[in-house]
Amino acid sequence: MGRAFEYRKASKMARWDKMAKTFSKIGKDIALAVKAGGTDLESNPALRRCIQNAKGANMPKDNVERAIKKASGADAENYEEITYEGYGQGGVAFFVECTTNNSTRTVANVRAIFNKFDGNLGKNGELAFIFDRKGIFTIDKTQIKSEWDDFEMEMIDGGAEEIDQDENEVLITTAFEDFGSMSHKLDELGIEAKSAELQRIPNNTKGMTDDQFKANMKMLERFEEDDDVQNVFHNMEFTEEQLEMM
Repeated sequence: MGRAFEYRKASKMARWDKMAKTFSKIGKDIALAVKAGGTDLESNPALRRCIQNAKGANMPKDNVERAIKKASGADAENYEEITYEGYGQGGVAFFVECTTNNSTRTVANVRAIFNKFDGNLGKNGELAFIFDRKGIFTIDKTQIKSEWDDFEMEMIDGGAEEIDQDENEVLITTAFEDFGSMSHKLDELGIEAKSAELQRIPNNTKGMTDDQFKANMKMLERFEEDDDVQNVFHNMEFTEEQLEMM
């Protein structure tokens, strides 16, 4: 199995995502996409990707339309994307992606969370060697109409580095620079991805004691609860016994 597949599997088992948070996150992504490229879906691939992700998350159509309308209005929030890098207990790396309309508030909150759980906020760029930025596409198997071998060849042609599957879904991993190429390939084949995201996949993982694991998971949960935080990536390596403690 590929690194992205194993990372996602472990993340789902650890369970830190919430539906309301997901809708809020997609809403901010829509705001950024509209600000950068307008409301025309044909000419704004970032907005198309947001709507695709909204469908995959079962976000109501009214919510999506309201988010687009709000983002294109005169009173639209002026969001910016900011990233923070730091370490939790046991030397575990945390990469925090934020979308905010108040960077002073955001950095104060992020620093406070690191401090509360005996971690530390570092300098941007410190973790560049730990994480690779990858395109991650999740596809429902019912979307695939061709023979598997033919599908694999099309995905490789679109830039796939890894193709993993479970009973219901296929996970395609691409290099960061091939994200647009894969999006175009799926459009060409009439395949609608359940989600299409840019993620930071760790090159190496870090084991922890049980106490360090508990503290890092609490810190992760606190980050996820913060309204300004969009994504949190880490390189924790946990055992099944540790997951059972959650």
